[in-house]
Formats: sequence, structure tokens, C-alpha cells
Amino acid sequence: MPQGIIIKGIGGFYYVSVGGKVLECKARGKFRKEKITPLVGDRVDVVEEYGGYIIQNIYPRITKLIRPSVANVDQAVIAFACMKPSPNLNLLDKFLIMSSYNKLKTVICMNKIDLMSERDGCKILEHYSKAGYKCIYTSTVTGEGIEDLKKELKNVITVFAGPSGVGKSSMLNKVQSSLRLKTGDISEKSERGKNTTRHTELLELKGGGYVVDTPGFSSLDISFIPKDELQDYFPEFSDFRGYCRYAHCSHINEPGCAVKEAVRGNIIDDMRYTSYTRLYDELSRIRRSYK
Repeated sequence: MPQGIIIKGIGGFYYVSVGGKVLECKARGKFRKEKITPLVGDRVDVVEEYGGYIIQNIYPRITKLIRPSVANVDQAVIAFACMKPSPNLNLLDKFLIMSSYNKLKTVICMNKIDLMSERDGCKILEHYSKAGYKCIYTSTVTGEGIEDLKKELKNVITVFAGPSGVGKSSMLNKVQSSLRLKTGDISEKSERGKNTTRHTELLELKGGGYVVDTPGFSSLDISFIPKDELQDYFPEFSDFRGYCRYAHCSHINEPGCAVKEAVRGNIIDDMRYTSYTRLYDELSRIRRSYK
């Protein structure tokens, strides 16, 4: 029984990549009875019946994103620009939280490195590297970092995320020119109000792997995260848990806080800690408004 991966679904038909071929398939009726909707990214078994192809089995999903609706994404590439537009690091932190919440490996890609000196560019993500994040600097003008990006995309399913105007489509065209993505094809702009419907599709890479053609995390609403769990999304805090004076330390106002001591000692970056306190306050205000 051939195994494949759903790369596109339109109007009740699913297009499954199997051994280098793309088969147009219908889903077995049992999935409707079981209220299971096949998703782009699903790994499936396909059988041939009456001259057509049927999805017989859907394998358990490792991950499932809601917007875009896609299964088995392995990683998120969070793309920002060094300049034009200047990076909003508070926004970057929200993207990182969403990626971690969805249990995705995360790569931070800072594009347009050609617009500033290498030394100044590398400073932007220095504290993210120290926190354990994989960071790549790229330029679609000079080609710098494109090979590094290719390596990260190999043999995995990747969703790109980030604000508009940072060059996500241009980067992917540099990775593989045959994709021929128009500037803005992978965009954070909402499609609401238009008379067109975007269908999520997996774009196959020649070196192995797929890229989702619609943006990841179209909503950055983190209000569903309890404020006391926010610290779990700042990996640089993990080495200091258990060393605070209070067992349930929020790392905000409590005395004897090991995290705040690490900030004072320049072990934890002050900008990241400031971002944490800002987001903690945001979540606290949201909780108060619900009462």
C-alpha cells in the first residue's frame, strides 16, 4: 500500500505526493463518520480503486497547527529583517512563544544583513543565541546565509512566519529558484475581505523537505497562556528554576529571585527579561479584564 503526504486539498480532493508522483485522491467515507478531516501535511496510505485513488489510512499527527491548518510541521523559521523594517523584538518574542507552544523546533532568520555591518547585525540576535535559539543571518542580495538556511530546511516540514516586508518569499526563491514565488506570496497580511480563498499547500524542496506556502501563526494572541506559565517559554530561565527563595516565583517582584539575580549578573539578557515583564504585565491585565 503506497504511503505519501498530502500536499494540497481543494474541493474534497487531496493531492498526495507518493514516490515522486502526485496522485489526486478522495478520502475514505469512514473519516467523515469519525469526524476526521484530512489535512495538508498528513502522512497517509493510498489505495487504487475503480480507476481512482482513495486515502485509506491517516497516520497519527505529530503536530497540528490551526492557522494555517496543517499537520506534522517540524519547525518554524521566524523571519525578520535587520532593517526596512527594523525588527520589533517584542513581536519576535511572541512568535517564539507561539512556536514553542506548538512544539516546533525554531530557527530565527534575520534577513537583509547586507543593509548593515556584520558586527552590528550579529548584535541583534546575540542574546537569542545565548538563550539557545538557532540564529541565521541572510541576504537575498549577496546570497549570504542562504546555504545555511537550505541545511535547516532539509528533510523537514517548515512553516515560515514573521511580519510582512522582511523578504520571506525572496529568501525561498533564493533557496530554490523553481518555486518562483511572487513577492508577498508568503505574507502576514490578512486575506479577509478579498474574494479569493487561500488554500494551504506544501512546496517540495529538491534537497528534501517541504515548505508551507501560507504564513504560520496568523494570530499572535497569547492570552490563552496563563501568566504563571509564561516563564516556561523563556528557555534561558530554566537553569535558575528551583533556586528562587519562593517555590512559585514569578520573577517579577519577589525578593531572592534567582532569575533577577542572573539578569543583574548579565547572565540573562536584560532586553529579554524586559520583554518577559512586559508580556507578564500584558497577560495580568487580560486576566483582570475577564473578572
